[in-house]
Amino acid sequence: MTYELVPLAVLLPFIGFLINGLLGRLIKREAVIGAIGSAAVGIGFLIGLNVLFSMLAADPEHRTHVVELFPWISAGGLQTSIAYQIDPLSVVMLLIVTGVGFLIHVYAIGYMHGDPGFWRFFTYLNLFIFAMLNLILADNFLLMFLGWEGVGLCSYLLIGFWYDRNFEKGTTGDAAKKAFIVNRIGDFGFLIGMFLIFTTFGTLRFAPVFAQAEAFPVGAPIMLAITLALFVGATGKSAQIPLFVWLPDAMAGPTPVSALIHAATMVTAGVYMVARCSLLYALAPATMTVVAVIGASTALFAATIGLVQNDIKKVLAYSTVSQLGYMFLAMGVGAFTAGIFHVMTHAFFKALLFLGAGSVIHAMHEEQDIQKMGGLKSHVPITYRTFLLASLAIAGIFPFSGFFSKDEILWKAFAGGHIVLWAMGLFGAILTAFYMFRLVSLTFDGEPRWAHGKHPHEAPATMTVPLMVLAFLSVFGGVLGIPAALGGGNAIEQWLEPVFRPALDKLPHEGHASHVLEYTLMIVSVGVALGGILVARRWYRSTTGVPEGIAARFPVIHRVLVNKYFVDEAYDAVVVNPIQKGSERILWKGIDVGVIDWLVNASARFVAYLSRTVRVVQTGVAQGYALAFVLGVVAILGWLLVH
Repeated sequence: MTYELVPLAVLLPFIGFLINGLLGRLIKREAVIGAIGSAAVGIGFLIGLNVLFSMLAADPEHRTHVVELFPWISAGGLQTSIAYQIDPLSVVMLLIVTGVGFLIHVYAIGYMHGDPGFWRFFTYLNLFIFAMLNLILADNFLLMFLGWEGVGLCSYLLIGFWYDRNFEKGTTGDAAKKAFIVNRIGDFGFLIGMFLIFTTFGTLRFAPVFAQAEAFPVGAPIMLAITLALFVGATGKSAQIPLFVWLPDAMAGPTPVSALIHAATMVTAGVYMVARCSLLYALAPATMTVVAVIGASTALFAATIGLVQNDIKKVLAYSTVSQLGYMFLAMGVGAFTAGIFHVMTHAFFKALLFLGAGSVIHAMHEEQDIQKMGGLKSHVPITYRTFLLASLAIAGIFPFSGFFSKDEILWKAFAGGHIVLWAMGLFGAILTAFYMFRLVSLTFDGEPRWAHGKHPHEAPATMTVPLMVLAFLSVFGGVLGIPAALGGGNAIEQWLEPVFRPALDKLPHEGHASHVLEYTLMIVSVGVALGGILVARRWYRSTTGVPEGIAARFPVIHRVLVNKYFVDEAYDAVVVNPIQKGSERILWKGIDVGVIDWLVNASARFVAYLSRTVRVVQTGVAQGYALAFVLGVVAILGWLLVH
């Protein structure tokens, strides 16, 4: 009976979407609208907890259940149903999405107070959660793709929610379109992967696909093609090189949207998809290498850009791209559990950071430039303390949650012989600590740098209570993954082991590494993070003016980083502008105007010419018609007489 409630957890956000979407304009009361939207997600979290406890009481080998609602598509060999697969992996994701999503909904009640589109905002949020739950609970690739496209649609609606406001590159609508278009590129790869899966296995359901895949040899070409195509989809949805450019611009949306997209839902979809298909990836070592290299490169690349951003949300946006890189690094080196563990801890501290940033923006009357802040810790004490805890967590400081998940990833990379990737991840950890405490220092420390007339104040309880809950999880969430070297049992690894066992059996087995080496690498990891923190505090904790830091010490590097390596400009020059000009010259002026319009106009001119030619015989004179009639009769009679 417990598992049969899971579809209800999926349905409730859709019901909330319908109620607020159809009646929200009539309800008007923000408290009622917010309560409906939040309850729709919160009840789903309670159902997830119930399922978790039922699974804990069951045999580890019998924790996978499929709840089929009804047949969906039956066409030729394609048979799919609306069915949900409930196993340890999907339950973890269910709890993350509904738990963090519920806190974001509650926070949004205070943050969006007074907005004329309040009811519309909660309508979109509920639809977003509905799509994400379909993605993570689906028992087949087609239903997963439905959720995949659903979160893409909702991200467009939410990023462009304030469609009449300007953004640094245009309007928020432009940022929404950019996210939508870039994701469609990745989605094309996902579609190709699905087509290959269906032609290879004759089904899109996970269980039979993975059962048949086990018979394939490691390195089979078809597995390489399938996994690479699916990974293209993951790079779009989870903002990896080269399709990461949409995510920083997604900051145009309201801050709760940023927290929802960046922390617990959309951007982790690609990581989840790779984890769900771990067996297929284990059968394609070349693809796993690509995943690991792309992940490590993205982690390092985005971290360097985050060093110099001055928009408080942009710093966190590039941080998200970087942290997603760590998750893909984990997937690429076969540390599937560590990657999902980092998904969980990242959901805690990144949601807290974004919501904390929203609290700061709220206090500063919509100001987002950290160069115009400073000295806020005495004005927003709850926000400051929780933000500081989240910063320590993301920096990987012991014993915060981020330390355990990030250290597990780096350890697995090192133990697997991927020394270069480990070094890239370690350097990324230094940069993470640096840019986060640059952000903390410029925002909360020193003397105030804001304009006269502003009076920063702490946010209401609807905003601060979610901050405190997430702060608790950011501090203590790591206990689920304490490794054996520190006396723990790594509970989350044991929990997810049955899901990933088929994939792990296909990977080369590592030799036993000593705890001494693991301790050493932990000390190195924490040491470099502390070093990054100390340097940031030294450079940016000033009491007067705006500390220049990198700008003063490395002006050339600073210029490159501020311009984000000119990637957007390069895309405009190589992709966007040629397509626009080619579309104008070839598709519009050449084909549309030059061919299609010409043919249409030519046919009209031809008919007009014929009409003018024939029209001259229609004189309107009755005598003329009678004469023509008589002459015709005479001509016919003459022809008959001759023949």
